[in-house]
Amino acid sequence: MIVPSSNLTMETELPRMLRAREGADPGDRFVFHAARARMQHVTPEQLRAMNAQADRAAAELADARPDVVATACLVAIMAQGPGFHCTAEDSITAVLRAEGSHAPVVSSAGALLSGIAALGAKRVALITPYMQPLTQAVVDYLQDAGVQVVDSLSLEVPDNLAVARLDPADLREHWRKLDLTGADALVLSACVQMPSLAAVEAVQRDCGLPVLSAATATTFRILSELGLATNVPGAGELLSGRYTDPARAAA
Repeated sequence: MIVPSSNLTMETELPRMLRAREGADPGDRFVFHAARARMQHVTPEQLRAMNAQADRAAAELADARPDVVATACLVAIMAQGPGFHCTAEDSITAVLRAEGSHAPVVSSAGALLSGIAALGAKRVALITPYMQPLTQAVVDYLQDAGVQVVDSLSLEVPDNLAVARLDPADLREHWRKLDLTGADALVLSACVQMPSLAAVEAVQRDCGLPVLSAATATTFRILSELGLATNVPGAGELLSGRYTDPARAAA
């Protein structure tokens, strides 16, 4: 994974999900390696600076010969404008190939779109920890991709370490502030840094909609790219094993 230097969540939630999957399917084993890109505050300037470090981070990861590489900062990509996940994935892929690695590349931004599409959802509501302008960038990005955002909630926490310390249990109340009228799914955390895994199943039961997050969507894409079943116990509808990544199915 390529993660922001201040990220504390992707290296905990994603391994936790895949450890749970190992329990369900002992035939698979997963190991994790990360390269970090400097970013402390979720501002447009620091997000752009972090993106500029992706090639260096990708080259470092290539030396480990991973089976898949995930770049894990959703808003850093979405803040650059519609469709930028394709540009970011292509750039990292080029670096990997130059270093002799044939690993497929996943971005959390592209993964969220894939997860929404896999669920067959056209209309979503979402929660972010971002300041309102960055939340709007996420909303615009999704809507440009054909996903209608019926409502959104910004928690407005600019410090990335503070985002990691948010209590996922609070999401069990935060979602109630959203108007879910017409929504097909709920994105409980449109951010790989805001912890949500512990709340996904509970909120899904309470709201009656499929619930996903940037982290569960990234896990879905990783499993898909590895050619593995997309089932992770306790991680929400997307990881129930009933869904196929549309991009992989088309290929």
